[in-house]
Amino acid sequence: MGDVGLLLSGATLFLNSLMLFGKANEKSVGVFNLFVGAFQVIAPFYLIAVSDQNHWTIFNLACIFLFGFTYLYVGVTTLKGLEGSGLGWYSLWVSIIAIVYAAVSVMHFHDIISALIWVMWAYLWFLFFLSMALNKKMDAYIGKVAFVQSWVTLTIPALLSLTGVWKTDFVSHVWFYVLILSIVYFCICTIRLKFSFNSKGKNVDVQVNS
Repeated sequence: MGDVGLLLSGATLFLNSLMLFGKANEKSVGVFNLFVGAFQVIAPFYLIAVSDQNHWTIFNLACIFLFGFTYLYVGVTTLKGLEGSGLGWYSLWVSIIAIVYAAVSVMHFHDIISALIWVMWAYLWFLFFLSMALNKKMDAYIGKVAFVQSWVTLTIPALLSLTGVWKTDFVSHVWFYVLILSIVYFCICTIRLKFSFNSKGKNVDVQVNS
């Protein structure tokens, strides 16, 4: 069930990235967010109810709600044309929780791959906070981050897990470098974005002074 949820999350984030690029209709993508969000809210309730009630089992299942409510919130906000500051502040809260999951992945489970993935998700949620709560104009940049993460943190890992090879040593080593290269790419995009903002600011100064 977890792998299926990851796969669907990959599809949703992929569509959301295309929406940010202006390549996909907002309302049609919003509907898909509702479908997947509903699934990822209902499924963990059931899984927790039938689980062994061990606190670590619940801890691992509870994170599904972070995605479920995010997708539901995105879907409703998009379809109803709501002002997005509430979603932005919720995204900040989720990014903090994601850092906690990253820390637990390292300290308790000794899983550096999961920790890196959680850090990347935390970064994406933080970008949604900047965009929606603080009104930073960076949709194209967020679209790039979301597009890459839809594949390297969700879709491909889900497929590898479904085929039973995700936890093998070879895949773990390869995916460590895939994640590091993705983070380097985000850093390069961030530098370009910063230069873009600076150049726009200089152009505004020139226009004002002239």
